[in-house]
Amino acid sequence: MRISEAMSTPAVALPPGASLAEAARKMDEYGIGSVLVVDDGALRGIVTDRDLAVRGLSGGLDREARVDTVMSPQVVTVDVADDVHVAYRTFRGSGVRRLPVLDGHRVVGMLTVDDLLLDVFQRLADLLGPVAWSILEEPPGPPSATPV
Repeated sequence: MRISEAMSTPAVALPPGASLAEAARKMDEYGIGSVLVVDDGALRGIVTDRDLAVRGLSGGLDREARVDTVMSPQVVTVDVADDVHVAYRTFRGSGVRRLPVLDGHRVVGMLTVDDLLLDVFQRLADLLGPVAWSILEEPPGPPSATPV
């Protein structure tokens, strides 16, 4: 399966000059834990809810401070055409929970650990569905004896 089939689209992005308050509003509005910082179509960084709390609030920054003052500029990404197994390896190797998905240098989506969990659950359901139905059709215990 390709990353393009598992990712969330579109990724929520703000320009570097957006305020911390605007980033928090976007996270709340979309129910997400991060926003990408994009300038002229190029990915410049990522701001997470933790960045807002730790670097922003506890760092004494005003809510009108710019997102580029708290963003992480080194962003681990994956390519839209990559196989989902590349994302699994990238998550394990990097320790991040969110991966911006790029098509060339253009941001086209976001892949999260939650997206991959949904994929795993769906695969388990596909695998176990027939087994579950057979259990429901026959009660637990030894197979019933059918008269000959």
